[in-house]
Amino acid sequence: MKIITVCGSYKFKKEMAEITEKMTLKGNCMLTPNELAKSDKNDYTQEEALMIDKMHKEKIKLSDAILVVNVNNYIGSSTKSEIELAKSLDKEVMYYTDLIG
Repeated sequence: MKIITVCGSYKFKKEMAEITEKMTLKGNCMLTPNELAKSDKNDYTQEEALMIDKMHKEKIKLSDAILVVNVNNYIGSSTKSEIELAKSLDKEVMYYTDLIG
């Protein structure tokens, strides 16, 4: 079992939910972005968004790996910073496009 934090653009919310379920059923403990609960990321105040970002980075620190949801190979600037954090902490970095074949 691995602890894996899901990272990626909010526009891939559906894909994040699907891969989280798939990886959970393979026996992994999946940590997801909190903003998946809202219909739109802009539903949060700036203060809430900053706190969520900070907590997401804490999830990465707790994880064995991150799973980057990179539909059509898209990786935004926020996700790029999460990849760099994971690499700096010697975490495994997995990509959605590699897992779905």
